[in-house]
Amino acid sequence: MTKKLDLEGLSSIADNYDLFYIDLWGVIHNGIRLHEKAIIVLKELLEKNKSFVLLTNAPRPNKTVKNFLENMGMDKELRDHVFTSGEAALSFLEKNFLSKKFYHIGPPRDFDLFNLFKNNKSDDIKHSEYIICTGLFDEFKKDLNYYKELLTDHLKKKMICTNPDLIVDRGNIRELCAGSIAMVFEKMGGKVVYFGKPYPEVYNQSINNNNKKILAIGDNMNTDIRGANLLNYDTLLISSGIHKEEINNNGIEKVTKEYEVIVNYIQTDLKW
Repeated sequence: MTKKLDLEGLSSIADNYDLFYIDLWGVIHNGIRLHEKAIIVLKELLEKNKSFVLLTNAPRPNKTVKNFLENMGMDKELRDHVFTSGEAALSFLEKNFLSKKFYHIGPPRDFDLFNLFKNNKSDDIKHSEYIICTGLFDEFKKDLNYYKELLTDHLKKKMICTNPDLIVDRGNIRELCAGSIAMVFEKMGGKVVYFGKPYPEVYNQSINNNNKKILAIGDNMNTDIRGANLLNYDTLLISSGIHKEEINNNGIEKVTKEYEVIVNYIQTDLKW
């Protein structure tokens, strides 16, 4: 049974945990502005000397996301807790693919992910040895059939997906993410290496989590909640995010059964 925390707040259970993995997009901000109640939560956790990681499936290095949050008005003491799927992927690429030619699927703003080896970028997928997928091209934001045609003759190449999310809400607008392209590629028979939630490596890279009682907070059942379930962490779902309509229409118990996940706690918005 999922317990609602709208009345009691996170403060009612915070002392039960040593470490908090907290999603950014959908929990701390909506892509446009910070959620002030969520910022208060982070400051309260600092005050109580609780460890937390702002763990995000952003396909970019930590530094880039920190700059993005600074522009939104987030204090440095909070930004310093960021860890991205892009950072985890970058570490892997530097060790294994640094000298190989790659083709990038994603918008120009994600180019900073591979600045270190940008000379190995191929503008023609035919001349690449592997594929980095950080998102969708700006001119093909909604057309997954375009990517199916693009990738048809390249299924033997490995795809590195730096954001397993399928969708995200930017304000009130729903957008496709890199995970949607990776799913298309897999269904066609291609092999994908994922970095980010729900895969364990991003959690383990971000902080020393040994022997910690952990709560994972997020709005996405496929990534935030499933990833925590795989690692036996307790979970808090923010219901105003990705699954808002499903939960409003069907209730949390039915929705969790449909996604085959366990949600220990639920809040409409993250608040202390």
